[in-house]
Amino acid sequence: MSAIKQQTAFYHFFHLLKQAIRGDVKDFTTGSIDRAIFLLAVPMVLEMVLESTFALVDIYFVNKVSPAATAVVGLTESCLTIIYSLAWGLAMGATALIARRAGEKDFKRASAVAAQSILMATAFSVLISIAGIFFPKEILTFMGAEKAVVDEHYRFTQLMMGSNLVIMLLFVNNGIFRGAGDASIAMRALLLANLINIILDPLLIMGIGPFPKLGLMGAAVATTLGRGIGVVYQLYHLFRGNDLIRIKWEGLRIQTRLMLKILTTSSGGMLQFLIGSCSWIFLARIIAESGVEATSGYFTAIRICIFTILPAWGIANAAATLTGQNLGARQPDRAEKSVWRSAFLALCFFTIVALVFFFFGETLMRFFTDNEKAIEQGTLCLHILAVGYVFFAYGMVLTQAFNGAGDTRTPTLINLFIFWLIQIPLAYYLATYLNWGTKGVYIAIGVSESLLALVSIWIFKKGHWKRVEV
Repeated sequence: MSAIKQQTAFYHFFHLLKQAIRGDVKDFTTGSIDRAIFLLAVPMVLEMVLESTFALVDIYFVNKVSPAATAVVGLTESCLTIIYSLAWGLAMGATALIARRAGEKDFKRASAVAAQSILMATAFSVLISIAGIFFPKEILTFMGAEKAVVDEHYRFTQLMMGSNLVIMLLFVNNGIFRGAGDASIAMRALLLANLINIILDPLLIMGIGPFPKLGLMGAAVATTLGRGIGVVYQLYHLFRGNDLIRIKWEGLRIQTRLMLKILTTSSGGMLQFLIGSCSWIFLARIIAESGVEATSGYFTAIRICIFTILPAWGIANAAATLTGQNLGARQPDRAEKSVWRSAFLALCFFTIVALVFFFFGETLMRFFTDNEKAIEQGTLCLHILAVGYVFFAYGMVLTQAFNGAGDTRTPTLINLFIFWLIQIPLAYYLATYLNWGTKGVYIAIGVSESLLALVSIWIFKKGHWKRVEV
C-alpha cells in the first residue's frame, strides 16, 4: 500500500512540475496555497537561476583574461545596477498593476499597462545609452579604476551601457509575464538568452575556432546578443501569442494618464533599487582602494552570492504575484498566508546556501580564479555574508510582497534607512577609521541586510499593505 502511495505522490509531483514549467495555471486566487507557490515559484526560480548563470559564466571566462578585466566587469556592473534599478522598479510596477487587473479578470486593461511599460522602458534606456556611449572612461575613473585599466577596457563599459535597452526590456517584459501569472514564458526567454551567452562567451573571449579573440569585449558581445534574442522571443509572445496579455500595435500610442499611474506605482520600486545601487557603488568605491586583486576577489564572491540570491528572488517574485492577485480578488488573508509560507521556503534554501559558503567558500573561489589574493578576499566575503544569509530570506520575500501589493513606499523608506543611514556609514567607519579594510565592508553588508529583514517583519505584521489601492 505504501508503495502505491509513493508512486501516486511521485506522479502528482511530476504532474505539478509539468504544469509549472508549461504555465498551464495562471489564476492563483483559489485552491491550495502550497500548490500555488509551487506552480509560480518553479518557473520563477528557474528564471532567476538562468539569470544568475549569466553572472557566473561571464566571471568564469573573464577571470581567464586578467584580474584587471574582472575588476572592470565588477565596476561596470556596479554602474549597471542603476539600470537594473530602473528596470526592476518598472517591472515591479507592471507586475503589481497587471497582477491586480488579472485578479479582477480585466485583461484588456492589463494589456494596456504592458504596452505603456514597454514604451517607458525604451525612453529610459535612450537616456542611459547616451551617457554610456560618450562617457565610459569618465564612469570607470569615477569608480576608482586605474588609468591603464580604463584605457585598455573602457569599450566593455561603453557597449554594456550603450546597449542597455536589452536589459531594460528583458526585466520589464518578464515583470509583465509574472504579473499575469505566466512565469513560464519569462523562464523560457532567459533559457534562450542564457544558452546563447554560454555558447558565445568562450568562443568570443578566447577566440576558439573561426571566432575572433575579443577578450573582455567578447563577454559584452555574448551577453548583449543573448539578451537581445531573449527580448525578441518575449516580444513575439506579447504581440503575436495567444496568452492572457496581448499587445496590439495601436496600444503603443502614448497614454499619459496610464503612464503616470505606472510611474507612480513604479517610482517606489525604482527608488528602492536606486538607493541600494548607490550603496553598492559606494561600497565598490571603498573596495577599489584595496587594489585590483582585492576588487577582483570581491566581485567574484558577489557573483557567487548573486547565483544563490537570484533563485530565492524567484520565490520572492512568486510571493509578489500571489499578493497582487489575491488582493485583486479581495482575499487579503490568503495573500498574507502566501507570503509567510514563501518566506519560510526561502529561509530553508538560504540556510543550506549559508552552510555551503561557510564550509566550501575557498573551494568555490578556486573554481573561478587562481589568484591567491583574490581567493583570500572572496573567501572572507563569503564567510562573513554566510552568517547573515538566514535573515536575507525574510527581508527579500517581505519586500517583494509589499511591492506586489502596490505598496512600494514602505520598502523604499526601509531601504533608505538601512542602506544610507546604516550600511554606508558603518562600512566607511569600519573600513577607514578602524582600518579593517574590505573586512569592514563585508561586515557592514551582513549587518544591514539582517536589520532590513527584522524591520520588514515588524512592519509587515502591522498589515497596512492590505489596504493599498492601485
